[in-house]
Amino acid sequence: MRRVATGMLVAMASVFVVARYFQGAHPAWEWVLAFSEAAMGGGLADWFAVTALFRRPLGLPIPHTAIIPENKDRIADTMATFLRQNFLTPQVVARRMMGMNLAAAAGEFLANPRTGESRLRDGALGMMGDVLESLDPEQLGGMVKQGLRGQLEKLDVAPLLGQMLSAAIADRRHLPVMESILRWAALTLEDNEELVRSLIHERANAILRWTGLDEKLANAVLDGLYKLLAETIVDPDHRLRRKVEEGLETLARDLVHDPAMHGKVAALKHELLADPAVGAWLDAMWERMRASLLQAVRNPDAALATGLGATFGQAAAELGGALRDDRRLQRLINRFARRTLVGIVNRYGAQIVRLVSETVKRWDASTVTLRIEGAVGRDLQFIRINGTLVGGLFGLVIHAAGLLL
Repeated sequence: MRRVATGMLVAMASVFVVARYFQGAHPAWEWVLAFSEAAMGGGLADWFAVTALFRRPLGLPIPHTAIIPENKDRIADTMATFLRQNFLTPQVVARRMMGMNLAAAAGEFLANPRTGESRLRDGALGMMGDVLESLDPEQLGGMVKQGLRGQLEKLDVAPLLGQMLSAAIADRRHLPVMESILRWAALTLEDNEELVRSLIHERANAILRWTGLDEKLANAVLDGLYKLLAETIVDPDHRLRRKVEEGLETLARDLVHDPAMHGKVAALKHELLADPAVGAWLDAMWERMRASLLQAVRNPDAALATGLGATFGQAAAELGGALRDDRRLQRLINRFARRTLVGIVNRYGAQIVRLVSETVKRWDASTVTLRIEGAVGRDLQFIRINGTLVGGLFGLVIHAAGLLL
């Protein structure tokens, strides 16, 4: 548009030269001369006016030119004041919100499964994926592990273990574990029978070995152990079972009430947390969890097709239907939104407009000029075009008036 406006000005100058050359050849050339002369004046005047808004015409230090660059700070303050007084006031916001039904619009959005569920889900998962990928994995993992370790450090494990053990004993859930341990002990003894015999032979003195009594002693010991384990497994009321249960009940009671036991468990917990193997386990667990999260958020249709995805979609649709159809709920939500937004404007309106003002002030003069000229420059070039045409028309009027006088 700048080239069009400049081209018109050059065209009028060319017409002026031609009309001046043929001025006496015919009376019509007088009208052409008057039009082109006034059009040049109007075009030049509007070129000067438009250019003076943004820069100094021809680089000359003419007063009151380059108006926008020279006054950008005042423009920023004026813009902020205008926004504050005409838009970000509680009265204006409340009046505007009165004509809006945000709850119904949100309900219609959520109730539509093609928009509400998928767009909310994809948007939330996409943002989560971007966050996970943008953060430093080692730093983030360190924060997660540090937080987990801190929570474990604060956790009093002993009473929790004692209560769990007491509940297991009360519900008889310890019996399968005890029987499994007894069967494991019997199988272990059977697999290591030769080792037990050799130990007994080594501990026996020379007389027992010479008389062969060491072999009988070994057989007696093994038979006694086999018999004890078998009777304990078969008999629910065996004395060994009762002793083990009494020991477990005592352990559960000490875990809950004995300070000395609390200290031992806490020391063991701290020792485990300080072990490098536990740190490596936490590292591996975090990497697996991070990889699973990234896979889920980057492929939501596959990872969330069931379970969480279906539940989320159903919940969103139900919420959307309630917001769309329930007038009373709409009034409550809209009133809450209106009061919230009015409160935000009333409390933070000055900070918002100050942000606008300070942002514009931080721009340099050329940035302000380019942005404003880019926004309204096309229309400003129309001013030059109109100025050229209107100037030419006024030239015709003045020429006609001169002939009549």
